[in-house]
Amino acid sequence: MGGVFYDEKICDSDVSEKHFCKTFLFYTYLGEKTGRLDTNLGYLAENTEKEGLEMKDVKDEVLEQAAEEEMQVHTDLALEARESCSEGQEGIAGVHIDESVHGPSGVKVTWVEVLDKQGEEAIGKPCGSYITLEAEQMAVHDEGCHREISRALAEYIKKLLGGVGSPRSVLVVGLGNQEVTSDSLGPQVLGNLRITRHLSLEANTSEEKKQEKRDGGLYFISGMVPGVMAQTGMETAEMIRGIVAETKPEALIVVDALAARSVSRLGTTIQLSNTGISPGSGVGNHRHSLTEESLGVPVIAIGVPTVVAAAAIVYDTVDALAELLEAAGSGNVAEAVDGMSLPERYQMVRELIEPRLGPMYVTPGNIDERIKLLSFIISEGINQVFV
Repeated sequence: MGGVFYDEKICDSDVSEKHFCKTFLFYTYLGEKTGRLDTNLGYLAENTEKEGLEMKDVKDEVLEQAAEEEMQVHTDLALEARESCSEGQEGIAGVHIDESVHGPSGVKVTWVEVLDKQGEEAIGKPCGSYITLEAEQMAVHDEGCHREISRALAEYIKKLLGGVGSPRSVLVVGLGNQEVTSDSLGPQVLGNLRITRHLSLEANTSEEKKQEKRDGGLYFISGMVPGVMAQTGMETAEMIRGIVAETKPEALIVVDALAARSVSRLGTTIQLSNTGISPGSGVGNHRHSLTEESLGVPVIAIGVPTVVAAAAIVYDTVDALAELLEAAGSGNVAEAVDGMSLPERYQMVRELIEPRLGPMYVTPGNIDERIKLLSFIISEGINQVFV
């Protein structure tokens, strides 16, 4: 833990004050509370005294840069974005939240509605509806629970589509790289989907027969897996725009892997929204957004968090340690860290580990099994909507 490993950057006499301050804060916090102050930490403490730096100065240095870069704990989940906001007595302005439990398996449902510009600024998400289904059973073999989650998913897809009537022609897009397990959710969902549009395109089917099928309630479901830009050389949005213009679906459903802040939500959470999606945003690879404004048709996004930033894992560890120390009545440096907000703590940890590890993203060891289970849950939920 604190100050245990040797770092030439830290012990170099030319080390910058900024790096020095941030390192001292983190190492002192962990080192002092674990009783493992080694020579590195002693060196830091000695030079801090020589420079006349107070702990307040150290903290202010970290927070100042965090404010300048506007660094936040990144998450694609509106639920987690809402959790990181401080609420007043009347909740978060411009955001309505409703929580419930669905069915006997206890699937937790959280509906976050971003109502206006004030709500957008508060949680950093566009105006619209965000529905989160949470259940630990998603990550294990439990067919009964999986069927219940699929039914709940179908119910909420219908609610999000309710604003555009009952679309008969729907395009489902599986985003992601099927060669990368943690990013292959979209393509795997498409592999399990019931595709029906080709039934109306048979050579011997007249326009009159096609209309009869529509009037009879038959849904025309088409699907595509656009891959990633490195494979095709084309923006996903460009391909989808072309297909939408040619096939003229009444609605678009996009399935993609997301990034979360909390490790506990990896593979155990499904988010639906009617605000569209930005491919690759979860790992900082922002592409053109897929929204109703850009495509001309309503877009329903379905996503599952499959990766989490390495800094977020360390942050969760520091947060848990701070709670433990607080419960034990410890103070001093722990109090300085405890006084930080969620984004401030995350920023501190991120700036400490990324120079050594880079912007790493971590995924569970059994992600292949989780993706397989979740692809069946989601595809069955979509299939139940269009039967």
